[in-house]
Parts: sequence; structure tokens; C-alpha cells
Amino acid sequence: MPEMSFAVRWPDGTVRDYYSPSLVIHDHLTVGDRLSVAEFRRRATDGLTEAGERVRARYGFLCSSAADTAAQVASASRAHPGEALVEVVSMHPPLPFASQPSAYPSPAEAPSASPDPQEHS
Repeated sequence: MPEMSFAVRWPDGTVRDYYSPSLVIHDHLTVGDRLSVAEFRRRATDGLTEAGERVRARYGFLCSSAADTAAQVASASRAHPGEALVEVVSMHPPLPFASQPSAYPSPAEAPSASPDPQEHS
């Protein structure tokens, strides 16, 4: 099972590297994403949980490294306001097709909270 790492820049400017036992984290994060701390924590935790489950499915045991990384992300997240921004600065190895979309919409692509009044005529 391919391993990978991803680096993020926290709101205080600190860049930290994190480990994932699976490339599935690419389905949850994309280089260049600028996410709130709360959203980054949710996506990273979702991806790391899925990565740990993939290890379990393949090898018969849950990956403790995925859980450790999720705990590191949670700990670092608590040091910043939930609405502050985290930037995904790198992911290695990259996907073969770097333009493959994330499973999550970027903030610009996400539906707005209020409907466009011109949509309803």
C-alpha cells in the first residue's frame, strides 16, 4: 500500500508534515487548498480514518500511524481559531493526474448559504 506525506501551513506560519498510510488522503485534500482550521481538521480526519480502514481491509489490523497523525492534526488544530486558514502546501507523492478533482468542493465551488434571487423567476 503506497504511503504518502502532506504538509500544511498553519495560521501562525508554521509548516508541518504529516503522514498517511494511503494515497486516499488525495480524495480529501488538494495542494493549494486554503481551508478553515475546522474544515481542514474534518477533512484530514476523514481521510486518515479512511486510510486506516484501507490498511485494516488489506492487512487485518488498523493502522496506528493514521490514528497518530489524526491526533497530531487535532492537537495542532486546538492551537488556532476554528475560522483561521490552513493551507495545504504539498502532497507527496502527487497523483499521476494532478488535475483530478477533490471529493470536496473548494470554497469557491461550494454552494452559497443564501440562494441567488435571480435564480427564481
